[in-house]
Amino acid sequence: MATFRDEVSGRAAGGPGGPASDLAVRLGVRTAVLLERPSDLAAVEALAARRGRELAAEGVCVVSMGGAMSIGRYADLLGPPGLGLRLAGLCDEREQGFYDLGLKRAGAPRRGFFVCVSDLEDELIRAPGTTRVEEIVRDESDLRAWQTFLRQHAQQGRARQQQLRCFLGTKKGRKIRYGRLLVESLDIEQVPTPLDDLLTGL
Repeated sequence: MATFRDEVSGRAAGGPGGPASDLAVRLGVRTAVLLERPSDLAAVEALAARRGRELAAEGVCVVSMGGAMSIGRYADLLGPPGLGLRLAGLCDEREQGFYDLGLKRAGAPRRGFFVCVSDLEDELIRAPGTTRVEEIVRDESDLRAWQTFLRQHAQQGRARQQQLRCFLGTKKGRKIRYGRLLVESLDIEQVPTPLDDLLTGL
């Protein structure tokens, strides 16, 4: 499935066509989950694991597109004009327009896509609350970096929710790591609705 995902990403970036179609048939891929960023992918895979699901074995390929504006290219490649897979995913509220347009042009239904108010990180911070997220930051030995971040002039007067969301993006790989950690730390009833609805619908 990783090879299939790489082939699709290469073609979406304008590279030469690879054996994506043959791989899709061989792997039994039936659904492509389109996500904006790698941290979203980490969160989706972490929740699937918590629920005892093996998405690849179910014919579900989870793809990080590298941004909302790529939705049209991926919908063309994987949806009705391309491989004919069922499409699903998450999008940020402010990016809905890109999704609506890209899916419409590809002739793909909007059903199966769920909206996060700001983004998935924001949903995952809000769900357990900022106090719990700060505990996770401490447990991950990021407390000193967090305290240094809070002393920055730009962070003065900002809500803790905003500070945490910004902090997760200050170091390469941190969003991905915390995308997984935050999902793993949630009580099962705290799973944000868009993420829960996505997994339930797959």
